[in-house]
Amino acid sequence: MKERTLIVYYSQAVGNTKKIAEKIQRATGADIFKIDTVIPYEGTSEELTTQGQQEVDRCYKPELKVSHINLDMYDRFIIGTPVWWYSMAPAMRTFLASNDWTGKKIVPFITSGGSPGHAIDDIKNICRGAVFEKDKSIQFDSIELNEQITTDEEIEKWILSLI
Repeated sequence: MKERTLIVYYSQAVGNTKKIAEKIQRATGADIFKIDTVIPYEGTSEELTTQGQQEVDRCYKPELKVSHINLDMYDRFIIGTPVWWYSMAPAMRTFLASNDWTGKKIVPFITSGGSPGHAIDDIKNICRGAVFEKDKSIQFDSIELNEQITTDEEIEKWILSLI
């Protein structure tokens, strides 16, 4: 029986995580699902940075829009999140903490304009009981936020390892 894979990602305005998730989807043909919060993040870059830091510091879990995805249909999950203050985005924290990952295969990837921090370790801690494979940290420039530093060749090699 063929393994069923779902790409689940959260991405903010810059869209780096979305770009990588869609690249994975094109190469693998896996299903894809974007996490969205009920209340969208709005404000200046400075306001969003402050809000993001406060939310990460208190392990805030924002309410997510209802999903009709049946996670039981999938064996493997490719989980993508931007790094917010050295951890995963709060929306991804909500999603991961709301589900049972026991026995599921998880391939975490993060996108970061700075330090990757402990985001992948945080994903692993929330998803206890899962089997983790081939995690990947993808670096973007901290000034030109959508300028990719990790090479396309490195990303493509990683994606091919997932097929």
